Amino acid sequence: MAETLVKKIISSKTGKKVQTGEIVIMPVDRAFCQDGTGPLSIDGINKLGIGLKNPSRCYFFIDHAVPPPRAELANAHKKIRDFAAANKAKCIMRGVCHQIMAEEFSSPYDVIVGADSHTPTSGALGAFAAGFGSTDVAAAMSAGAVWLRVPESLGIELKGKLNKGVTAKDVIIDIIGKIGADGATYKVMEFFGEGLKNLPMDGRFTVSNMTIEAGAKTGIFPADETVRKYLKSRGREGDFRELPASSDADYENVVAEDMSALVPMVSCPHQVDNVAAAQELGDVKADVVLIGTCTNGRFSDYEAAYELLKNADSLKTTLIIAPASNTVLKRLSASPMFAKFVDLGATIIPPGCGPCCGVHEGILADGAVALSTANRNFKGRMGNPESFVYLASPLTAAATAIKGRITDPREFL
Repeated sequence: MAETLVKKIISSKTGKKVQTGEIVIMPVDRAFCQDGTGPLSIDGINKLGIGLKNPSRCYFFIDHAVPPPRAELANAHKKIRDFAAANKAKCIMRGVCHQIMAEEFSSPYDVIVGADSHTPTSGALGAFAAGFGSTDVAAAMSAGAVWLRVPESLGIELKGKLNKGVTAKDVIIDIIGKIGADGATYKVMEFFGEGLKNLPMDGRFTVSNMTIEAGAKTGIFPADETVRKYLKSRGREGDFRELPASSDADYENVVAEDMSALVPMVSCPHQVDNVAAAQELGDVKADVVLIGTCTNGRFSDYEAAYELLKNADSLKTTLIIAPASNTVLKRLSASPMFAKFVDLGATIIPPGCGPCCGVHEGILADGAVALSTANRNFKGRMGNPESFVYLASPLTAAATAIKGRITDPREFL
């Protein structure tokens, strides 16, 4: 029986063959935190009193509240900037941590420890990337290692090809609906199968990003030709190492996902596993549409939305555009999409997490309904516990903005 992807990575890092359930001290390639978790990590590092093991591999992101809407958040940013400068670590303010890690740093076989639950985004590149608490991240930054129980793996066999109007977001929403919000608790969701070739890199980022919503420790894709081409496009082909998946690996269980049978899906309030087909929702009026965040704020996501929005004369909702990074924003601003979004009355905000986590730049009113391409729809997630958040793809979001109610995008295709 073949090794799982997670065992291959951990064995490579520890220098020995590991077994499920074993406790290991695992060397860390990269560790990061953001402005919500960074101050706590800094306090932990200072308490340990040994500094940073490898400052060039420690990243402090300012992305959750940028620019800061309140004085206490501005003070937190100053604390992070001052600490990073004093310790010769990177302080990054050009996008959401998960997107920047994928664009610039994460590579196959990397062990990445992040003080943010959506760290698994980098698993799309064949890395072991998982969210840890601020104290664990402080220890990882100071000691260069972290303790870990080698997790079980849940195999996700991808079959078929996505039909028109269906995206990777629909794939992961459907999977979470099948296995539940606790269906992969502390397991690694590992993706394999002939359907992999039909899931582009940006779609893989979306899927890995949301594996935590099924309770997973992380989600890992094999490092294949799709990954190599992505790294080459970023000028990092030298970082590529093949990490193949196997259908007969030591999976605890296998879930089959036939992508050719999927329709546009929606996660309904207030749980990500509360899923339904968009066409079956009935008449759900939407007040706000958010297209972006670390889940679906990449250039290809806006290209998908633009295919519907380019023919619209007006919108029936508020539309917020939240690019995942400055790189995405720069490409967007140089394209015809930017002017069209502005002409439609969209608000294009700086790259960051603001409305997704309810910090600023899109707080909802009492009773308001938002259709978001983000990753969570918990009660109060977008800043108001009296509001309602639905999750869907950029295509469904665009269709919803045009019609003012949650709409299956295939009506426009």
